[in-house]
Amino acid sequence: MKSDCRPALATPGRENILLASIAPAGPQLCAELWISLASLLRSYTTAHGLHQNRTAEVEWDQARILARCGEKWLNLRRDGAAVAWMRENGSSGVLELTETGRLRDKGTNSPCEEEMDMAAESWARELME
Repeated sequence: MKSDCRPALATPGRENILLASIAPAGPQLCAELWISLASLLRSYTTAHGLHQNRTAEVEWDQARILARCGEKWLNLRRDGAAVAWMRENGSSGVLELTETGRLRDKGTNSPCEEEMDMAAESWARELME
């Protein structure tokens, strides 16, 4: 089902998914999704930097992902299914990993979700601009 609701991580013009009944991901799944998110950020920052001959540093461990390119950075911190994010400009929020591999805006308790790869691509594009 499509909706025009937009969580904090939404990019204008992109559809988001409305799934009210999806639960947060369990501990093992969260760990796997976290590794996938770090990999997606690394891949997308590389792809967006190719035409500019720029690279981003992406460091991660089981609780943190830090992506940097020049003065821009994205800091993600995970506690279970909760993912707190902060940007160099002070913007921040809290997302939740769901059992379907999507991200939901936890701060607003919105049922809107975004595919994890689309969120990673959006963050990477912003970092590499």
